Amino acid sequence: MANSQVQLRKPTLDKDLEKLTLTEQATHFVLRSWTGAGISLVFLLLTMAIANTFATGTPGVLVIAVTAALAAYMAMNIGANDVTNNVGAAVGARAISMGGALAIAAVFEIAGALLAGRGVAETVASGILDRANFPSSEVFAWAMMASLVSAAIWINIATLANAPISTTHAIIGGVIGAGAAASGLHSVQWEAMGLIVISWTVSPILGGVIAALFLFFIKETIIYRDDKIAAAKTWVPVLVAIMAGAFSAFLATGGTNGFYHVPFGKALLVGLAVGVLTYFVTRPIVRRHAEGLDNRNQSLRTLFRLPLICSAALLSFAHGANDVSNAVGPLYGVVVALRESSGSANAGIPLWVMVIGAFGISLGLLLFGPRLIRIVGSEITKLNPMRAFCVALSSAVAVLTASAFAIPVSSTHIAVGAVFGVGLFREWYTRNSRRRIEYIRSRGNGIAPEEPSANPEETRRRYLVRRSHFMTIVSAWIVTLPISAMLSALVFLALNAVFS
Repeated sequence: MANSQVQLRKPTLDKDLEKLTLTEQATHFVLRSWTGAGISLVFLLLTMAIANTFATGTPGVLVIAVTAALAAYMAMNIGANDVTNNVGAAVGARAISMGGALAIAAVFEIAGALLAGRGVAETVASGILDRANFPSSEVFAWAMMASLVSAAIWINIATLANAPISTTHAIIGGVIGAGAAASGLHSVQWEAMGLIVISWTVSPILGGVIAALFLFFIKETIIYRDDKIAAAKTWVPVLVAIMAGAFSAFLATGGTNGFYHVPFGKALLVGLAVGVLTYFVTRPIVRRHAEGLDNRNQSLRTLFRLPLICSAALLSFAHGANDVSNAVGPLYGVVVALRESSGSANAGIPLWVMVIGAFGISLGLLLFGPRLIRIVGSEITKLNPMRAFCVALSSAVAVLTASAFAIPVSSTHIAVGAVFGVGLFREWYTRNSRRRIEYIRSRGNGIAPEEPSANPEETRRRYLVRRSHFMTIVSAWIVTLPISAMLSALVFLALNAVFS
């Protein structure tokens, strides 16, 4: 009898334990979605504490602390939406895992922001609105706060909708809208805005053209050569050397927040010297990796994996140098305005301001970034390591060039423009390249590649660039600035009504 009772109780106990386990798993699943929000809240509170500590003695320290929290919120949204462009190509090409991409981007975003981010941040803080046209420093501070609120909210909405928008458009629109509501359109420095708008138009085209030229060079000199591996041994070190030389020249021209500055001519010589050194260091490494590889495209992907990872890291550095301004520029503007109202001299951007932006971007990327990485990396056009290398390198060169001149450009525009440039070039090259046709004939039976289908639907289906994503992304770019401007104006009017 006792034995039968024990036998009856065992299944019941097992069922209870299974229910407890399922309940625990369900609880973990529900709480996991709140983990990111909880960590974000802790970061915002920590940011306010840091600002309160370092801004002690400055008039309006509470306003600075609140603006710092808004800047941190903006920085996390930039990390969630914008940084995906930096590593999306590498992840889409399967050259690096999602975890590895997030780690590389986080580290180099912080480095770029802290070492080279001040120039563009100063442009956003004082190069768009003229503080002299505002009735008081407090009104200017409210305008900057409103710009952060509007831009961050709009970017947050876009991220939830899986739309990679321009965070630069969002913050510039927010600054213009709040400034116009506070002091009229004459408070906007339109000459500076004209230069910025021109850069927005030119930069994605430039990114696409550079990426297409790099891809053309790789196809002509490596991919469609009879001995691919021998060609790669020759030219991959050259491409890596170009990347290292360009980065070194940027740092030498003052891309280190003014720690030192080298004249432009000497900076080019520094870049050339580093490029030559990199070539001779890289060449034996590439040759060693090429040993035993078959003469096929899959082997080339292996050889381009390391250069692609390096270019993604470089692009993350470039992004941190340029786009950190979207978060900390308004915060710095508030700090400067309140300092000047008390008669204090402007000592430049405090380090704690840059730290908030740098770590906020990286935290947003780690918590919320993977969703858009997949869209940029794989849903616009198919990428392999060679194409992804062209995208990352061209984007980095374009962003670093703009940062050297303290121009806030849209890294989203440039990176996505480069992705489209690669895809559109491949469409053209597939139809028109004589070298490709001759190569395929030499490898086959002398028959040229099949001509594009006369059926329009079939032709559209075979496009290498997905036009639906193109229209979606362009639409998001177009509406971002006016929406941010209108929302920022409304937020400013609300702040002015409450505190005036």
